[in-house]
This record gives sequence, structure tokens and C-alpha cells, in this order.
Amino acid sequence: MRLKTELASSPRSPRVASLSGQRKNQVTQNRLVRSLSLSYFVLALAATGCQKKPTAAAGPKMQGLPVQIATVTMAPVEQSNDYVATIKSRRSATMQPQVSGSLTEIYVHSGDHVKAGEPLIEIDPRQQKAQVASLRATERQKKALYDYDTIELGRQRKLYQAGVTSRDAYDQAQQAFKNAKADYEAAVESRKTQEQLLAYYTVRAPFDGVVGDIPVHVGDYVTSSTVLTTVDENKDLEAYIYIPTERASQVRSGLGVDLTDNSGKLLEKTQVYFVSPQVDSTLQGILAKAPVHSGAEILRNAQIVKARVIWSTKPMAVVPVLAVIRQGEQSFVFVMQQQNGMAMAHRVPVVLGETVGNNYSIVSGLSAGEQVIVTGTQFLLDGMPVIPIGGGTANSKQ
Repeated sequence: MRLKTELASSPRSPRVASLSGQRKNQVTQNRLVRSLSLSYFVLALAATGCQKKPTAAAGPKMQGLPVQIATVTMAPVEQSNDYVATIKSRRSATMQPQVSGSLTEIYVHSGDHVKAGEPLIEIDPRQQKAQVASLRATERQKKALYDYDTIELGRQRKLYQAGVTSRDAYDQAQQAFKNAKADYEAAVESRKTQEQLLAYYTVRAPFDGVVGDIPVHVGDYVTSSTVLTTVDENKDLEAYIYIPTERASQVRSGLGVDLTDNSGKLLEKTQVYFVSPQVDSTLQGILAKAPVHSGAEILRNAQIVKARVIWSTKPMAVVPVLAVIRQGEQSFVFVMQQQNGMAMAHRVPVVLGETVGNNYSIVSGLSAGEQVIVTGTQFLLDGMPVIPIGGGTANSKQ
């Protein structure tokens, strides 16, 4: 009896305690597995949209990716090429002296607005003034002799008519008068020539405009090849466009031209009004000119801009930019088509043309009326089922 009591009151052996713990862990693991399996089952039902059990004949139905579609339409697209154009003023002058000498005065500064005839720069005129003064004195001398011979001719004419003097004396008086007249006229023209040359010692503005850079200084010796400054009038501007000779048969007056800056912003729409009959031997291009009416705040003389020459306009298929996918040099779109009652995405290579707003024009690869996918294209594969949302139904295309 004492032995049974001791056995009953003694603690469980380690082996018994270990078996009991293993049973509890096994039960816990089984419950966890059942819970996870139920969760996966619920998630699977949610993923499949809790569809009804398909029949053996129908088979399992594939689910599509929801996408937005757009119908390919036709739109007028400009056929054009971009070239570099230089803005030039029809009234732009490079001021160079017509005489040589040292600069004594510069009357203007770079950027000044000047009127026609306003003095800009003066070259030392002292030597030329002395020459003009000498010629004026010679002119007065010739004038005095001319006046005397005029009076003498009148006197000899009266004497000859009265029979007092001979014909020879009268002829000599006539000859002296003619010589004096010619000498006097020559002196007058010589004086005028030198006075005109004296005017060249003051360089004046040829027209109203803006003074450019003045690279010379007072005291510099200048010649006829020295550039003194420039005067530009930012009116009557022209765009000089050199078009490759390959386009010689297409370039003509009346072609539309869009002038844009480097960022593509439209500056002005104009038209070609002059086409050179010759090819520039240096650039191997044909010069075309287009008038520019923008003010000085937009375009200036010698400014470089882009010129888009529009050859023609024709209807082309267009698609949204978002529908086009580029891989290297290849471009393609996903077209939605119906196959066996299900909408499928099919990859179609395309050749892109000009951009029209937010659309690409398509040179080849698509036709009007087809439906392209514009969203989720990064997740699509060729032949993948899709569900159109927010668009029309796909065209049937077998």
C-alpha cells in the first residue's frame, strides 16, 4: 500500500511528458494547415470571380486583363521636313570706311537707335579739308579768268562787226573764252569730287536702325577693309532656308513654312516666296526665302531657328501616343481582336510618321477602324486575353 501511494504521488517520467508535448504540437500544426488551406481556397475563389463550376464540355475559362481601347481614325497629316534657317534683315549694313585715316571721334555706342544720316564715326579729315580749300581757290581763279574772257569775247565781237578788228582776233577771243570756260568747269567738278570725298570722313547711318558692336577705338588707323560697326533694322526680315537638291522637284513658291525655336515652340507660320534658280556650290542646297513678320522681341537678324517645310497634307491613320511601344528601332501596337468569342491582344508592327498633337500618324501597319490598346501595354503579351473598358467593342477580325 505504501508503495502504490509513493508511485501515485511521484511526478511523471520524462518520456511521458515528451509524448504529451508532441501530441499537442501535432494538433497545433494540423489546425494551422487547415487554416492556411482554407485561406488559399478563399483567395482562389476571389481570383476566379467565384465562377460557377464549368461543365466538362466547356472547360476552364481564361480571365483577361482590363484595358482601355481607342479606335484608329483618319486625320489630315502634314508631310514635312525640318531644316535650319537663318533670319536675315533686308536692311542690314556692315559699315566700312571709304577712305583711310585715323579715327578722331565715335559718336554712338553699341545698341543705340540711330536715324538715317546720323553721324556714327569720324575719320581725321584735316588733310582732305586742306585739299578742298586748295581746289576752291583754284576754282575762284578759273572763274575770274572765265569772267574776263567772257567780257573780252563780247568786246571782240562788237569790234569785228564794226570792222575795226580782223577775223583772226575775233577767233582768238572765242578760243580763249572756250578754254577758260572748260578750265572753270573742270575746277568746279574737281572741287565737288573732293568735297564728296570729304563727306566720307564722317561715317553716317544709311537708314534707321540699331548700332551693333563697335570693335574700333579712337586713334585706330582704318582702311576700306576695316569693319567699323553694323546697323540693323529688325524689319523686313527673311528666313533663309537651304533645301537639299534631292527636293529640287518639290520646292516651289507657296510652300508652307513653320518657324520654331529649339524647344519646338511655334514662332511664326509663313510661306516660301522665293526659290533660287541656282544651287549653292558650298552647301549643295537650294536657297528658299520666306518673309518673317515677327517683331524684334521674337526674332532678330542672324538668329538661327528651325524651319519645317510642309510639302503636302494627306489623310493618314492616327493612334494615341500611349498606344505605341518602342523597342530599339522597332515600333508596334497591340490591336484588340475577337477570337472564339473572346477579346485577344495581338502585337502589330507599325511604321510611324509625323506626330499630330497627342497622336502618332501611321505610315503602315494599321487601318482605320481597328482598335488599339492604350493602357496596360507593359503587361501584355501577344495573344493574351483582355477585357475592354471605357471604349467601344472590338472589330471582328479573323
